[in-house]
Amino acid sequence: MNSPTDLTAAVKQKYGTAASRVSAGDDPTCCAATGTRCGDPITSDLYATAQTAGVPEEALRASLGCGNPTALAELHPGETVLDLGSGGGVDVLLSARRVGPTGKAYGLDMTDEMLELARENQRKAGVENVEFLKGEIEKIPLPDTSVDVIISNCVINLSGDKRQVLREAFRVLKPGGRFAVSDIVVRGAVPEEIRRNMELWIGCVAGALEESEFKGLLRDAGFRDPQIEPTRVYTLEDARGFLEQAGLDPLVVAPQIENRFCAAFVRATKPA
Repeated sequence: MNSPTDLTAAVKQKYGTAASRVSAGDDPTCCAATGTRCGDPITSDLYATAQTAGVPEEALRASLGCGNPTALAELHPGETVLDLGSGGGVDVLLSARRVGPTGKAYGLDMTDEMLELARENQRKAGVENVEFLKGEIEKIPLPDTSVDVIISNCVINLSGDKRQVLREAFRVLKPGGRFAVSDIVVRGAVPEEIRRNMELWIGCVAGALEESEFKGLLRDAGFRDPQIEPTRVYTLEDARGFLEQAGLDPLVVAPQIENRFCAAFVRATKPA
């Protein structure tokens, strides 16, 4: 089992390399073991063309998420939004457009290369109601009750201390604030060896929560009415190539993974 410190170092290295590749004009590669583009097919076709008009191409290419929280979260003019693990900034820039000039969108990331890329994307987009912060999602550098909505795009699964992430999210949300993130979840039991391989495919250093465990941690943090809505269920065909490269027989593995791993929209509310 990797320690939280080891996971943090691995995530920094992975996303720092991805940002550097995007800045150099290349596509990010996620998994050194496979050489595949990050998230393919996980990150493909997440954003509609009309939605991303005016967003720098580098912000889109640096997106290594599994969903589109800005399309699913109900953002309103004047609200303050925080994106946990904001990467190249695409979801922050889209959120800033939704909340308008009277609102604010924060992006939080711990990787210097991603922050540099995100700030350059902000400059190119000409968006002023955005601020990118350096820090870890387990220790959010914002005051209590300062945010209306928290979004995130497949980042919480990368944390070695998810309970602390959710406590911090609860702390910075205003009463009545909304937690509305995209993440990887596991539905039902999966053998540990296969789970580790699938998580390597999905997120390189991922540690996806089981659906009921995610809801339980949200309730423990103080949230009410947690809901998990699958947005894409990963099939055997999605993972076949990776499983074969990992030395696993897809036909043997299929009954143990089919419909078990999915990208999902996770919602919860801080009591008013």
